[in-house]
Amino acid sequence: MSKEIPVAVLGATGSVGQRFVQLLAGHPWFKVVAVTGSERRVGKKFSETCHWILSEPMPEYARDFKVLPTDPAGLDAHLVFSALPSGVAKELEPNFAKAGISVCTNAGAYRREADVPVLLPEVNADHIDLVPVQRRKRGWSGCIVTNPNCTSTGTTIALKALMDRFGLEKVFGVSLQAISGAGYPGVASMDILDNVIPHIAGEEPKLEWEPRKMLGSLVNEEIQLADVTFSTHCNRVAVSDGHLVCLTVELGKKASVEEAIAALRDYQAPARSGSLPSTPKPVIVVSDDPGRPQPRLDRMTGAGMTTVVGRVREDTLFDLRMTVLSHNTIRGAAGGSIYNAELLVNEGLL
Repeated sequence: MSKEIPVAVLGATGSVGQRFVQLLAGHPWFKVVAVTGSERRVGKKFSETCHWILSEPMPEYARDFKVLPTDPAGLDAHLVFSALPSGVAKELEPNFAKAGISVCTNAGAYRREADVPVLLPEVNADHIDLVPVQRRKRGWSGCIVTNPNCTSTGTTIALKALMDRFGLEKVFGVSLQAISGAGYPGVASMDILDNVIPHIAGEEPKLEWEPRKMLGSLVNEEIQLADVTFSTHCNRVAVSDGHLVCLTVELGKKASVEEAIAALRDYQAPARSGSLPSTPKPVIVVSDDPGRPQPRLDRMTGAGMTTVVGRVREDTLFDLRMTVLSHNTIRGAAGGSIYNAELLVNEGLL
């Protein structure tokens, strides 16, 4: 790319906003020119008002940014990355799309809209074709493109590899979700230390519906949900980053453990998204170690963008069991939105 594209981060002081700021440092296509925040932070230096929680230092380029209001007026950016809370996103993100700015969002406010793609470029790059439909139907020149819930991400990537090779009928999943998925300050220490919380509000419906949209087919400008039955349990565990999901799957046709592992290892991103800067290479790593994947040891595989699968084995009720790990704030949040933006650019849709 001959010229960097100016971008902004909405809600930049929160945990996912900080991950956007960190991952966009030195990006080959995008240059952050502005950050936005809540009213009480507007006008302050980013370094002064942002309580930086990542282990990596705050990038120098962002330290002296003045935090701006979350408003497209006067924002010199063609693309924004949204780390806004879902309720705020519902109200504010359309303002940017109406102003001709593309919104790549981590928020879930528009995931269920028929004309809004929920993108995993290594799974459903063709769903980007909804963007012209969205623009025509809504009368705006920008767009809203979402990434899925962080727990749906690795789950869907692993399931896609199996579905393409063998078909897919039923999925039972149990998630062990990191505390960073709750944002900052997240879960109270007295609740999560020495504990597992067997409920995360709203998570199970997301994990049971979003993969069906992403695994579905785009037909006549509409997504037909994949005909797969899901049942899930979602749990919060005392892990900093990395969502682990234990999956049991019933395939469309029987497959041996060896055949399933081969399908997972062979899986590649489609041509439309296979050579973008954020494309994970490989898309899926399958561990032969019976004690892996583990969040602390495996979440940064492929710079946090690769899905790690382990413990693939036969199941007594369905066909196969396996464990799937995905970095929830990189592949499942900020890194995913950046990957989606790269696809927008590559398709000439910015």
